[in-house]
Amino acid sequence: QVQLVESGGGSVQAEGSLRLSCVLSAKTTGAYACLAWFRQAPGKEREGVAVYTASGRTYYADSVKGRFTVSQDNAKNTLTLQMNSLKPEDTAMYYCAAAMPSCVGYRLARSEYNHWGQGTQVTVSS
Repeated sequence: QVQLVESGGGSVQAEGSLRLSCVLSAKTTGAYACLAWFRQAPGKEREGVAVYTASGRTYYADSVKGRFTVSQDNAKNTLTLQMNSLKPEDTAMYYCAAAMPSCVGYRLARSEYNHWGQGTQVTVSS
C-alpha cells in the first residue's frame, strides 16, 4: 500500500523556519518517479511548491526559490522540505505527493501525482 505521512507543520513568525517531513511507505520508496510538496491556502487552488525526482533533480515554484529546499533521505524513507524566510503568504495546508510509475509532464502540475498524504498545516504570522 502506498502511504505518505506528513509532519512538521506549525505556527511561526515571518522570517522564521520550519522543516516538513513526509514518511514514505516501503511500496513508495524506489517505485516513484517524482515526489513533491504542494500547498493549498483557503479559497485557492492547490499549487506545486517543490519536486524531487527519482534521478535526484529538483524543481521549485518561483515563489519559493531560494527559500525552500527539498531533499530525500533514502535511509529514512523520508522526503523533507526545509522552509526558510517564511512569509505570511506561505500560510497553507502542505501536502506530500507521489507520481507513480511515471512523471513526464510539468513536474509541478497537480495532475502528475496520483498519491497524496493527508496534509500538515503551516501558519506564518506577520
